[in-house]
Amino acid sequence: MEKKPKIILSSQDLERLEALLYALGNNLSPDKAALLDELGRAEVLEPQEIPPTVVTMNSTVRFTVENKEEFCLTLVYPKDVEGQADRISVLAPVGSALLGLSVGDSIAWPMPGGVVKVKIEEIVYQPERAGEYHR
Repeated sequence: MEKKPKIILSSQDLERLEALLYALGNNLSPDKAALLDELGRAEVLEPQEIPPTVVTMNSTVRFTVENKEEFCLTLVYPKDVEGQADRISVLAPVGSALLGLSVGDSIAWPMPGGVVKVKIEEIVYQPERAGEYHR
């Protein structure tokens, strides 16, 4: 199996994501379990220390799936998706895959139809890079 790339999370994102998963209770689907695994292997930094090339919560990311389809979406908490076509929930399979990766990183990620390769092409917007540490 392909080695997973290093991921970096802000302490603020980790705290909020752990609270979100805790609030979901024992209803741990495979997607939520995959996110929990990612949180467990992450390097955690203070928001001000996050490199500008890392996907954090509320980042707008240009990425490819299987080197074919290209998307530009903002990674958000489930409550912030509501009918917004330009957003993806961190609880969606690809959303969990994006979190913490850096520009140029790719990861093989399980999806309902099989495993796909997701690659980060560009961080269009990152809150930390913009100096927004208390979002």
